[in-house]
Amino acid sequence: MRQELKSPLGRLVTGDPLETVEVLREYIQETKPASFAVVGDFTTKNIIEAGLNPDICVVDHRVMRVEVDPFNHGEREVFTSDNPAGTIDSESWVALGKAVSLKSMASVIVEGEEDLLVLPLISLMPLGSLIVYGQPREGMVLVEVTEERKEWAEDFMARMEDA
Repeated sequence: MRQELKSPLGRLVTGDPLETVEVLREYIQETKPASFAVVGDFTTKNIIEAGLNPDICVVDHRVMRVEVDPFNHGEREVFTSDNPAGTIDSESWVALGKAVSLKSMASVIVEGEEDLLVLPLISLMPLGSLIVYGQPREGMVLVEVTEERKEWAEDFMARMEDA
């Protein structure tokens, strides 16, 4: 199942961080998403340093499974969760739910791995939202939260539970 997630869940924007962040900036100006979340330390750091302000940041203080120093997310409400690699723990669902209900200026700091948390975010965020995550060595992925994408994510997570 993990192989299925290696393919981007949305629009892949390739290039170096400066290029991809500029494409993201234009996309946000054009689409004005209902809410904006970023998953992953490298991508979150680049987006914040470029002056974009995600409503929700989800990080685990690792880049490609190598520990990195925490960086300043700005003035945010911080939620924490344990989320072992390859799982979506109920504690993470709760932390993400709190961040989404806050609607702005939230960070979820994960002990473990944050990669799969894009899936519950798709399920929890309002329609018309945007979730961005890094695609290693390629760029970033822009995921629009649509009814179809929500159904896909919920089906995928249900299959994970059955496995």
